[in-house]
Amino acid sequence: MSFQVRMNVEGDTATLRLSGELDGRSAPELNQLVGEAVERRVGKLVLLLDELTYMSSAGVRCLVFAHQKLPSGSEITLVGTQPEVAETIRLTGFDRSIVMT
Repeated sequence: MSFQVRMNVEGDTATLRLSGELDGRSAPELNQLVGEAVERRVGKLVLLLDELTYMSSAGVRCLVFAHQKLPSGSEITLVGTQPEVAETIRLTGFDRSIVMT
């Protein structure tokens, strides 16, 4: 399944809807949108993951990149995380740096 991501920014919140498979080939596209969100000085990043079926370590690196680039005190929230994707994030320990609902 191909990867797709769309971003919507309202106020200081950027919401990204991800679908498909996030891997080494698709990670640059997500990193680019995260960079655009940072340029717009958002304080909260919400990732809607209910349609994301797979996340490789490259996808986790995207989350780490976002965490590093957003201003201190910013929040990253993952919504609708599929069990397989959530397990990948938990295995890295990154679930302690974000909010997963």
